[in-house]
Amino acid sequence: MATVHETLPCRVLSGPGARHDVPGELERLGARRVLVVATGSARAAADELAGALGGRLAARFDRPAVHTPVHVTAEALEVARGAGADVVVAIGGGSAVGLSKALAARTGMPQVVVPTTYAGSEVTPVLGETDNGVKTTRRDPALAPGTVVYDPELTLSMPPGLTRTSALNALAHAVEALWAPDATAATDALATEAATVVLDALPHVLADPAGLPARSRLQQAAWLAGLCLAQTRTGLHHQLTHVLGGAYGLPHAELHAMLLAHVMAFNLPFAPAAADRLSKVTGGDPVAAVAALARGYEGPTTLGALGVPRDGLPGIAERVVAAPYPNPRPLDPAELTALLEAAW
Repeated sequence: MATVHETLPCRVLSGPGARHDVPGELERLGARRVLVVATGSARAAADELAGALGGRLAARFDRPAVHTPVHVTAEALEVARGAGADVVVAIGGGSAVGLSKALAARTGMPQVVVPTTYAGSEVTPVLGETDNGVKTTRRDPALAPGTVVYDPELTLSMPPGLTRTSALNALAHAVEALWAPDATAATDALATEAATVVLDALPHVLADPAGLPARSRLQQAAWLAGLCLAQTRTGLHHQLTHVLGGAYGLPHAELHAMLLAHVMAFNLPFAPAAADRLSKVTGGDPVAAVAALARGYEGPTTLGALGVPRDGLPGIAERVVAAPYPNPRPLDPAELTALLEAAW
């Protein structure tokens, strides 16, 4: 059976100061009434854009939430419809991007997305939404933003902790693409380059947060990693972040950072090609390399520290095994509970 590689239509603008081209992009799209969605950390950039838009600014919504709760989307939808918005601009991390996709799914509005973290979801056709503590994920080419603007200057204000966890989030997209059942030569190349650059650039960014060249490289790596996420099916690692995050309202990037090395240790013995590539990228033990980066985080580094109850772990394992994502290692509830115990 043939493997399939599908490239989504997307216009990408990148480079220092690229955010200043957003009004021109909106003009190109024929936008007349712009809804700006922004996370709190991106308020300054949203203020700047609002000023540049002038009378074309229809409304702002500054309350996107992690895991895209449907009740928040309903509030934003009411604002968008009340303002007669015909395009959405999202500025911020994964919460803003997720809300933008959710709005586009309900209205058909075109999206212009300006990421300020390394989430990577801006170039994917994937949307995860949470309702009553359950996160469901769907994939549809119509969900992918049509224009993405990468401006590394917008990442300069990221705190060191978020820089670390967000970059490890991007790395997780690349790692899972290497053991995906629908991996291709193209996704292998993207994933290998993304992992190489994340692991090389992240220590430089952490040592010199104001260094724009390393920030630019890390942002470009996140773009490549996001393309991996767009073109391959995710496995156990992403499923765990979705199930745990939806059940307990946990921060997405922190979950990625603390779980990745554990899932790599679990899966790599069953994914020799991925293990070989990652060993070459790290020049040694890839699990140890990722674990060392994760341990450097000054916030919570275990599920227990995040407040996940230990007695809830078997139930999480059972939920994952009941509807597993494709994964190189067969899933057994006891073995999966042991993985979660190690992360706890």
